[in-house]
Amino acid sequence: MDNSWFKEISVYQIWCRSFKDGNGDGIGDLYGVLEKLDYIKSLGVDAIWFSPIYPSPNADYGYDISDYTDINKEFGDLDIFKKVLNEAHKRDIKVIMDLVVNHTSDEHRWFKESSRSKDNPYRDYYIWRKGRTGGRRPNNWLSVFEGNAWEYSPETDEYYLHIFAKKQPDLNMDNPKVREEVKNIMRFWLDMGVDGFREDVITFISKKEGLPNGFPLPVATGIEHYRKGPHIHEYLREFRRDVINKYDCFVVGESPMTSWRDAVEFTSGEDRELDMMISFDHMSADCFIVDTLVLPFSLRKLKRVMGHWQHILHEKGWNALYIENHDHPRIISRYGSEKYRTESGKSLATMCFMQSGTPFIYQGQEIGMTNSSQDSMMNFKDVQTFNTSRVLKQFHIPEKTVLKIINRTSRENARTPVQWSAGKNAGFSDAEPWFPVNPNYTDINVEAQEKDPQSLLNYYRRLLKVRKENPVLIYGDFTEYYHLSGRLFCYSRSYKGKRALVICSFSKRELRFKTPKGFDLHEGELVLSSLPEAPLTTSGCVLKPYEARVYLFDFTNTGK
Repeated sequence: MDNSWFKEISVYQIWCRSFKDGNGDGIGDLYGVLEKLDYIKSLGVDAIWFSPIYPSPNADYGYDISDYTDINKEFGDLDIFKKVLNEAHKRDIKVIMDLVVNHTSDEHRWFKESSRSKDNPYRDYYIWRKGRTGGRRPNNWLSVFEGNAWEYSPETDEYYLHIFAKKQPDLNMDNPKVREEVKNIMRFWLDMGVDGFREDVITFISKKEGLPNGFPLPVATGIEHYRKGPHIHEYLREFRRDVINKYDCFVVGESPMTSWRDAVEFTSGEDRELDMMISFDHMSADCFIVDTLVLPFSLRKLKRVMGHWQHILHEKGWNALYIENHDHPRIISRYGSEKYRTESGKSLATMCFMQSGTPFIYQGQEIGMTNSSQDSMMNFKDVQTFNTSRVLKQFHIPEKTVLKIINRTSRENARTPVQWSAGKNAGFSDAEPWFPVNPNYTDINVEAQEKDPQSLLNYYRRLLKVRKENPVLIYGDFTEYYHLSGRLFCYSRSYKGKRALVICSFSKRELRFKTPKGFDLHEGELVLSSLPEAPLTTSGCVLKPYEARVYLFDFTNTGK
């Protein structure tokens, strides 16, 4: 199958619980998605990625799956999903499912059977170990979400491994029967017509033999033994060979702690195991390793990382371009400016999506939704938030400071209901929403931005149209200028005699821009501008705060 179409599409991520409530119970659902398909189409995207919509006890809001071949009743059922799928396809919108196979819910049928006895046929579907002498756990691994990575089961006097929450036991991918189950799950959805998968923490599925102790860390001790385990390539090749290659689909793998070397290894060549990898490097420009360890935003760091990935993957692999998803706070509150919300939102979008790769846009990003502060820990619901609080308190950080850190860094900032209008509950639901709506919905909402030609929403539409119409912005190489600037991100793309110059200010003041050598802005076509007017001088221009521009040049017949 030639699935190279994934390079020319843009993807819209839906975290269903907070997207749109269609049945009036305060929880987003597939009825709401069906209602908004024309809106999604109007953005200019070509695919929807659904975060997990399978049955789940919601220990990790859907990433703890209790049935891989059904739909969570909170969101609807298989009939409404099939209707959404068919209606999306009628609009030439592909549908991508989240595939979570590092772990299941502890309420999955497999785990219930596995827990019953040591000789149960499903026992080896999970990773069970005896405790060490003195009542100690099998090793020193810590989970990402919930303290120790081992949970004791009195029924069989053994521990099961959970890299994430206690209710998310890790599958034993070394068991061939488990891998066959994964293939059957893939076939179930692909046979229904789904167009691919985003594979959650897929590089964690293989653990080092013997499960040795790990290097001590505040969380995720042991990660070096499963971040890229001994059989990861073997298993992903097996999934590709036996399933993926037999369908016209694509797979993007989420890969925490991934380096550019890993990306080339996993995504290059005709026999690539993944079509793209969702990396995390560029999401650390205002923190150290994890979002919680906050630092001032560094544009230089962001440019260095993004530029490196652009160069390394060019003509080898393919980038997944994103600056927001369900796992990170809102990007304007991190890398932009809430004071210059619209302006910085445009600059951030231009900076990211004019690069080489497939754009992934998270719900609400297109209208510039921002972080939303809570006045009490009681308002939070996410297991990772509570784990962060627990870890911070271990270091004797005062509760007020803990709340301040969590308000800035919690991924629940990305999970507030989408702001559709200035009406009741932001137009998300007639009932009380499952999570508080951001109070700024009266100013930031879809309805208001639809009416404003210069809104961020309408800018996203223009941006995606410009990208789609110009192959240089999809396939061109990448050259960065002004590397040392902490206020300007400027780069060019070149492809088959065409060149694009992308100029993005990250300054809160006016900024003098000097045109790089080899370009004359008077000779270029201004195809995208964040402001209604974009005056030039003979040597460049003066950029307004957070102004963004994209120029196209045709050197086909000039020999340049």
